[in-house]
Amino acid sequence: MDDQGFDLLDRQLVQVLMIDGRAAFSRLATVLGTTDQTVIRRYRRLRGAGLLRVLGLPVGDRVGLHESRLRIQCVPGAAPAIAEALARRPDTGWVKIFSGGTEVGCLVSSRTWEDHEALLLRKLPRTQHVTGVSAQSMLHRYTGGAKRRLCLTELSEEQIEALEPPPVSTDEETVRLDDWDHAMLAVLARDGRAGYPELAKATGRSESTVRRRVDHLRRSGALAFDVEVLPVHLGYRTEAALAATVAPSDLAEIGRALADHPQVPFVAATTGAANLAASVLCRDQRDLYTYMTEGIGALKAVRRLEVLPVLRHVKRAGLLSDGSRLFDAPR
Repeated sequence: MDDQGFDLLDRQLVQVLMIDGRAAFSRLATVLGTTDQTVIRRYRRLRGAGLLRVLGLPVGDRVGLHESRLRIQCVPGAAPAIAEALARRPDTGWVKIFSGGTEVGCLVSSRTWEDHEALLLRKLPRTQHVTGVSAQSMLHRYTGGAKRRLCLTELSEEQIEALEPPPVSTDEETVRLDDWDHAMLAVLARDGRAGYPELAKATGRSESTVRRRVDHLRRSGALAFDVEVLPVHLGYRTEAALAATVAPSDLAEIGRALADHPQVPFVAATTGAANLAASVLCRDQRDLYTYMTEGIGALKAVRRLEVLPVLRHVKRAGLLSDGSRLFDAPR
């Protein structure tokens, strides 16, 4: 299936879910000018076909996760097996094979430093066919406003405002998660639209309690809801990872600027010489060139830029992918 598999209403549905993935179907229907049942039917069809998934995921730097962005060099021919092994790990969020086929990139999020250290210092270096590993700690994620999402359809200011999620607190104190939170997050990581009865059953708490907890985690910036959809189905066939070097005094400004670009779904400050990492989605290589020269090129504070085209995306936001569909990783 290509981008023609999503008609106008499908694309509108994806667009509004990008603004608030947990908004009630009735609210989505009102914004889209259609009926509740139509929205429910479209959503269930896309989700059931593995084309779309709403996920609720913890925000690493707000909940104290140990996160690293890894680049793993391997011998020719070994990248697919190494990428698939990493994708089966519950602590990897995304796994990519970069063009050239001898480098794998992944994001690792560990609840304890001991688990994080074990992967970086013992498991990966001893893995057969791995020739080198570099790791960058994730320091801060930058997020843009709802208007910066991929421009799939035109939304009015009124539609965007009607769907804006709750405001996020600017308090930077780490939010501590307990065992009940982790049980609830395990459900939301598979289905961000899971109902409160299901969340209550998973945690042993009442529906009103989990409702208040979800609202608190969202407002504190510890929990984010978003929609995952394979970009190729929406006409975006070129994906690349960016590693940029920016002066420390300009880092926050450039990070926020990139987060407001519609082509950039992810950008974060990291450790290392290249201190800004981002993902970029473009319709084709010509579009990528235009973005490099006119989008990033307009940001004079970017001193150095490395562009790594993605050959294959094995895991996305915790979901496995065969390039056409999304499906759950084995538990």
